[in-house]
Amino acid sequence: MEHRLHRRNLFKGAGLLAGSAALLAGANGAAAQAGGSPIPIGQAAPLTDFAAADGVEFRNGLLLACEEINALGGVLGRPLEPYFEDTKQMGDATNVQAVQRLIDRHGVHAVINGYNTGSGSAVQDAIADAGIIYMHNDTSSGHGVLVSSDPERYFGSFQTDPAETWYGTGLLKFLSSLVDGGSYTRPNNKLAIILSAGTYASNIANVVRDGASEQGWEVSLYETVNVPISEWGPTLAKLRQDPPAVIVVTHYFPADLAQFMVQFMNNPTPSLIYMQYGPSVKSFRDIAGPAANGVVFSTVIGALQDEIGFDFERRYKERFGADAGHNSGAQSYNAAWIWATAAALAGGSGEPGDDVQNRKVADRIRSLIHRGVIGTTRFIPGQQAAASYPGGVDDPSLGMPHQFLQIQDHTSEPVLIAPWPYAKADFRLPPWLKG
Repeated sequence: MEHRLHRRNLFKGAGLLAGSAALLAGANGAAAQAGGSPIPIGQAAPLTDFAAADGVEFRNGLLLACEEINALGGVLGRPLEPYFEDTKQMGDATNVQAVQRLIDRHGVHAVINGYNTGSGSAVQDAIADAGIIYMHNDTSSGHGVLVSSDPERYFGSFQTDPAETWYGTGLLKFLSSLVDGGSYTRPNNKLAIILSAGTYASNIANVVRDGASEQGWEVSLYETVNVPISEWGPTLAKLRQDPPAVIVVTHYFPADLAQFMVQFMNNPTPSLIYMQYGPSVKSFRDIAGPAANGVVFSTVIGALQDEIGFDFERRYKERFGADAGHNSGAQSYNAAWIWATAAALAGGSGEPGDDVQNRKVADRIRSLIHRGVIGTTRFIPGQQAAASYPGGVDDPSLGMPHQFLQIQDHTSEPVLIAPWPYAKADFRLPPWLKG
């Protein structure tokens, strides 16, 4: 690798890895130096095309994790050696082909991904046939359905973030907290939903639509747009004709969302704007500029704004540059630490075909409660997807926080405004709603 970390520097000024690093170091025991035969691990990520801003960070997150893990002795003295395949525009066929190349060409013991768009369940069959471990952040309810349908076959597949449906239920609760707490006085009860075609965005939109009336909302617009999209004029015309109190956008491509805000600010409606995931990617702020100020968004997985998260951000940007997107990189970084720790505790990882050993690794993954840079990762029994807090569990030590953030200054990182106890700032009225 281009960059090496020394064991003595790994902990310097960093309580950040105290939990996961201490556990891995303890499992490694005397194997404090990674000098054995390398363990190949793989990642299939969108390194080019429209999702490359995220894909490059998924790669960076895995690289940094491997460097830090190797500095602690790797997995029982064996260093990790990452390999990457490009999923480009993604989709089931492309995703499966990329994963199959990792298995056939490099014999990877695990595939550790960020997200890939598609059904959220196609890659699992290739993984099951190889008998290896798969860690991903597709954020798909389809993953849990598939695993529960045949847990023996899909023993090695883990979704290291909650399903997308938690976005919808979490948003409705968040909006209620703003209104009930007096932070936002809604001018009417209208809620507009803008989504893109596809299972992911529509699943979130449908949860919001179906639960809106219970929270006192009336859905005044439910609009599906074709993406990628740079011209939002027709949609904005409908919003301006009947201005809602809240505009909910469940499409998530950063560049598309940035163009929405630029064009919205030409004639803004008195509406709170919520966007899903995309504004967490720095390119959103780069493109939108001042038009990004005031946007509220959420993510079910991202680096927390606490001692552990800030220390990760510092190391990540020292390694990959000041503009590197640590929130995206945190996804594969977190998953790699979970897998490596579990593999060490299980006595090692298994190559393709060695499902006996990899079942031991999977057992360890299922039993772990991992406190990492994104909060707590604990897998739901039978689904092998991360539990969500506060929607799925009411104990922050047992679920991954569904983070709500707001861009209050487009030249700085967004601030975390919910949930308790992780919030670091208060919600502010967007500039177009003031005065």
